[in-house]
Amino acid sequence: MTAPSGHRAAIQARPGAAAVLDVVIPVYNEEADLGPCVRRLHAHLSEHFPYPFQITIADNASVDDTLKVADGLAAELSGVEVLHLDAKGRGRALSAAWTASSAPVLAYMDVDLSTDLAALLPLVAPLISGHSDLAIGTRLARTSRVVRGTKREIISRAYNLLLRGALFARFSDAQCGFKAIRADVAGELLPLVRDTGWFFDTELLVLAQRTGLRIHEVPVDWVDDPDSRVDIVATALADLRGMGRLGRALLTGALPVAELRAQLGRAPLTAPPARVPVGLPRQLARFAAVGVASTLAYLLLFVATRGALGAQPANLLALLVTAVANTAANRRLTFGITGRRHAGRHHAQGLLAFALGLALTSGALAMLHAAVAAPARPVELAVLVAANLAATVLRFVLLRLGMHHRRT
Repeated sequence: MTAPSGHRAAIQARPGAAAVLDVVIPVYNEEADLGPCVRRLHAHLSEHFPYPFQITIADNASVDDTLKVADGLAAELSGVEVLHLDAKGRGRALSAAWTASSAPVLAYMDVDLSTDLAALLPLVAPLISGHSDLAIGTRLARTSRVVRGTKREIISRAYNLLLRGALFARFSDAQCGFKAIRADVAGELLPLVRDTGWFFDTELLVLAQRTGLRIHEVPVDWVDDPDSRVDIVATALADLRGMGRLGRALLTGALPVAELRAQLGRAPLTAPPARVPVGLPRQLARFAAVGVASTLAYLLLFVATRGALGAQPANLLALLVTAVANTAANRRLTFGITGRRHAGRHHAQGLLAFALGLALTSGALAMLHAAVAAPARPVELAVLVAANLAATVLRFVLLRLGMHHRRT
């Protein structure tokens, strides 16, 4: 593994040096599109890319004349290489091509060239300079210009939302076929990526994020290929299986994320200042202030939705919304915890407190309505305030046990 470093060395390009960038084109039965794609890419790099480059055609088990076309292109154009694999799988082809390459920056793009090539230099420049470790094109940025059907648009956005919820992904577009990685980083991560198909990109990005690497995103102009041969249903099912497998590996510690973070991750520039004391009296004061604000927000939400939803649904909605906000505020203001480390665990503890608070407030409402057929609204609010006070004490105890940390 590489030595810990907060900054990657910039890559120096020297006259006559080997390729700085290797662009891999993974193909399967693309005899018709391969020639125009490679010639267009080669012309663009020759005219606009300021460093030596190489194009690698990774043919993964084509059964048509794709390999023959690739060999012809390699003989025709300087800097074009061919890699043939006997097994299918885009991830398998990329892993093999990147592992075999001697270039310090590795990229890939789909053979249809749906992404405007003007984004290629902005994609790899942060990797060459050492600013970033991986780079991805994104079709979901506000400044991206995308032409594709509604079906693909919905599937893409739903998939990326699912990644954010299930694997806490912070990158915006896992599936865009336009990515780059530094070779030293690839050497550490690729042996841990198990998928050999379409989930390869996602698995690599999640590992990079968990390792603390910097992922650069470039908004792209992208036009959908109407002749795409991707089986959407089969790919979606494979992606879901991959998410489940990767999630289990992260939860069980099967992946050496901590070790990789220590070796590859970018450490904080400075230690965060100790702004919040850990003493119980001041924590109580801050917790009380957050609690008052949360209670007011809870009551406002309850009153606003009571008429439309009814007492119990309005209570559930108001309590859930304010519980999430309360946990986030107490992490930062009461217990002095910043950043996203353990945020998921803390919110899970907050939701446990929410469940107990819901039981207390719902039980109080149920007892009130059992005793009084149609209680006045002020009476309802008074009962809820009392129940919330008990829930607040319970919340403080639970959160302090889960979040309390000592400063050295």
